[in-house]
Amino acid sequence: MKITPADIRGVFGIMPTPATEDADRWQTQQSVNLQETEKMVKMLTAANIDILATTGTFGEGATLTWNEMRVFVDCVVQSNNRSRPLFAGVTTLNTRDTIERGRVLVDMGVDGLFVGRPMWLAMDDKAIVRYYQDIAAAIPGVPMVAYDNPVAFKGKISTEAYLELAKIPEVVASKHTGGPALVQDMRAVGEQMRVLPLATAWLAAAEELPELALAAWSGSVACAPESNMALSRAMLAHDWTRAKALSEKMNWAESAMFVGGDLAAFMNYSIQIAHLRFASAGLIDPGQPRPPYLELPDNYRDGAIECGRRWRQLESEFSV
Repeated sequence: MKITPADIRGVFGIMPTPATEDADRWQTQQSVNLQETEKMVKMLTAANIDILATTGTFGEGATLTWNEMRVFVDCVVQSNNRSRPLFAGVTTLNTRDTIERGRVLVDMGVDGLFVGRPMWLAMDDKAIVRYYQDIAAAIPGVPMVAYDNPVAFKGKISTEAYLELAKIPEVVASKHTGGPALVQDMRAVGEQMRVLPLATAWLAAAEELPELALAAWSGSVACAPESNMALSRAMLAHDWTRAKALSEKMNWAESAMFVGGDLAAFMNYSIQIAHLRFASAGLIDPGQPRPPYLELPDNYRDGAIECGRRWRQLESEFSV
């Protein structure tokens, strides 16, 4: 499946990796709950989530062993059965391991790669661009979604670097954390690359750049797939009244997990929070988080559970 920036439309839905009940023990050798994974993927494809993605931050790309990642992605590929475009996260601490993982998962049947950058040391613009150029050269023709998270990767991808990344045909989109630079980055790359805002910020981006804001990423599709797709349909139909009402409700649901509104502090506990909010939303059993990301302050615990409850309440509006 050849995917171009023009094909990135609607919701780029990022999945968790369902875990076993003993996943929090370092002795556990196989922590992926394959039955729950199959259930989750079939739920998302039935809801027609536009694009699927795996193994990002709360998808625990950093805590899965390489064997577990292969087992998990294979289950997703088989369960998806080419129903939706599928991007697999392959971020590692270096270029060569990222390429090796990418090659294996492409051979396994994923349509593209979801690629963050090594985070042991910060990377400047030249290093970031070279990193994506190298992956594209090693795995030519395979589309990539770049992962731009300033907290996780020790700095934001600059607008100047975006202009260079947009020249790489394989880099079709980026997952953007938003903020003041969002519209600037979108405007800079134009139609050469799809810059994805968070779904709850999608409407605001479209109000400024309706011809470019044609897709958004969501980490809540396993909490509320029908709600996310209702927003996708409203946005792509330019039904701004409907999109505004949905965006307000979705922002209300999401806000519960951002204690004090501090993104950097939230990122310290993103994995633990995700397990609680998915469990509280009630559509999948996420199991236990994997070490070393196990501890969570009570205020974040309460907020995560409330976030899941709010998603469950919102999703009930779309039940038939």
